[in-house]
Amino acid sequence: MTSADEIRAAQRATWAGLSASWEKWDSIIMDQLRPVGAAIIEHLDVGDDQQHLDIAAGTGEPGLSIASRAPNGRVVLTDLVPEMLDIAGRRARAQGLTNVETLVCSADDLPFDDATFDSVSVRFGYMFFPDLAKATAEFARVLKPGGRLCASVWVKPEQNPWTAIALQAIATEAVVTPPVHDAPTMFRCAAPGFVSALYQGAGLRDVAEWDVAVELVTRSPEEYWDMISDHVSLAVAALQQLDEAARERIRADAIAKVSAFERDGAVRVPGVARCIEGTR
Repeated sequence: MTSADEIRAAQRATWAGLSASWEKWDSIIMDQLRPVGAAIIEHLDVGDDQQHLDIAAGTGEPGLSIASRAPNGRVVLTDLVPEMLDIAGRRARAQGLTNVETLVCSADDLPFDDATFDSVSVRFGYMFFPDLAKATAEFARVLKPGGRLCASVWVKPEQNPWTAIALQAIATEAVVTPPVHDAPTMFRCAAPGFVSALYQGAGLRDVAEWDVAVELVTRSPEEYWDMISDHVSLAVAALQQLDEAARERIRADAIAKVSAFERDGAVRVPGVARCIEGTR
């Protein structure tokens, strides 16, 4: 069995390698995920002096948007991967945000005192934590009484053709090993009520969840494939194992299928995320 430390080490290496691609495609990714960030921010009820913690912050959202709404507050962006936080730091400086800090740490071992933050956000990081219950307990611990936690995860692949198209095309050429039960994967938290149960187990109250529609928009089917094959971790890892001919067949398959979503001069591929909130 793979240990939590081994999982984290592999994740650091993977996401460090993907950091340049995430920065390259930043504008498209941010446009796709903006409705989720907006939903998280709305439910956190951000105030002018908010003390906020953004877990698995990656390139900085929704933490940077929260910082812009809390000029007299403090936003701490944490992630396992320093290369991702370097991007977040550059984005913060470009936006003139002076109330943002970055810190490399694990979600299940936060270096903060109890009751430090008014709010905690976790946008698309939950699925990858080795110990979900331990991480959730940490989020609850660092929240002040009455503070709020809001996270987002992906629902099942069938409702997310923006990634399913590429992964199905890859599966025609590569042997895709089914994930080990409860192993960190993109759709690990897809079941309704899954994250809500974790919140309740950590003692959070007023737990609620709801779905948020997203849309990946690219200029062409070819750009869709270039983007997905460059920054989605599952796709990148699988493609690295194949020869050039197989990669080209996969590319052609994905481009043909995603063309069905082409309209108004762009490719618009839908998806669905789930947001979950709770109060300390």
